[in-house]
Amino acid sequence: MRDPLAGLADVSWRQLHHAHGVAADVPDRLRMLRSPNTATREGAMAWLSRAVCHDGSHWPVSAAVVPFLVALVDDPSTPDRESVLSLLRAVVVGDAALPFTPDFSSGDELSDDDLAELAKLLSESENARAEAPEEYFDAAAVRWAGDAYRAGLAHVPSYANWLSDPAVAAQAAELLAYFPPDEKTVDALVTSVAPASANLTLGYLSGFPTVDEHLTSQLDAEPLEVRMTAAIALAFRLGGDLPARALDLLVDVSPPPAPPGWDRSMRGFVTLALRRVGL
Repeated sequence: MRDPLAGLADVSWRQLHHAHGVAADVPDRLRMLRSPNTATREGAMAWLSRAVCHDGSHWPVSAAVVPFLVALVDDPSTPDRESVLSLLRAVVVGDAALPFTPDFSSGDELSDDDLAELAKLLSESENARAEAPEEYFDAAAVRWAGDAYRAGLAHVPSYANWLSDPAVAAQAAELLAYFPPDEKTVDALVTSVAPASANLTLGYLSGFPTVDEHLTSQLDAEPLEVRMTAAIALAFRLGGDLPARALDLLVDVSPPPAPPGWDRSMRGFVTLALRRVGL
């Protein structure tokens, strides 16, 4: 298999910035994610999290790391692929909430030169915000977040492929809830090896009438988490037209834990579902 980091030398890292300065040190940290040493990998992961998307903040380098993180998850020989996927998610969608409608238009007012100067100020100046108008920094943050999201959007087919991989399927399903669906993605969600997580994502996708049929069939699944997530998804999609047996499940059954990749508890999802139904 081709080295997932083979293209690192093709990126002008010295022209990009992260939270701590020029991004020339990013390639080495990405390589460390392939290290056989656990401590080395964990250290690189922590460093990248702080430098590339710290506390939801994005930088010019954020979009540049996306294809390499995707390639690392794509490669089964990459250690701790679940952690790499978690980092990818943080870079691509940050702390965005569902349902998600991307709007990064407020970041378009700055030129590339403006953005480069602001990135340099933020990473190298001791008092950067005194050296440029505050609205410039706000617009830059939106622009870099938008660049990272669009970089992630380019790899939706990879996320759909991960739905058949037990190691990362649940996280991949959650990530797909943030992107516009197509028939191939929906088909992959319907057949995912992580059906509980896929069900939740299907609840956030509008259209695709066959999804309702699939979710209704999932109400008969043996695992409680699959039945419960199917009922939640149907409530999100159908509202007051929710089938009675799905409503009974939401009202009468104590919910299990949420699938991997989802921050909200299953009880929280049930509460949202009941509100959607009108209870």
